[in-house]
Amino acid sequence: MPQNAKVTVFFGPYEACGCVKHYTARLEGLESSLIKEGHEVEFEEMSDLNSVELWVNGERIFMCKIQDLDYGGDGILDNNVQKAVEAVENAF
Repeated sequence: MPQNAKVTVFFGPYEACGCVKHYTARLEGLESSLIKEGHEVEFEEMSDLNSVELWVNGERIFMCKIQDLDYGGDGILDNNVQKAVEAVENAF
């Protein structure tokens, strides 16, 4: 389990309110939960629609649809955020 891992979050655009672009509102809970565990979080935009990927040490350790993450919040009640944090904790 890496302590203070640098986590790169690649995220693609998705449609909200009729516009397709890169939004970070669904990533707030993920960022909050990772920082709470002592990890450094960096966001990178990518072109894959509706996608989120977490990379640690050059390895993709988690991916999901961005719409599967809860909008806003702290991520505590979001099962996908908890799975992502667990994946970071188990990465090496």
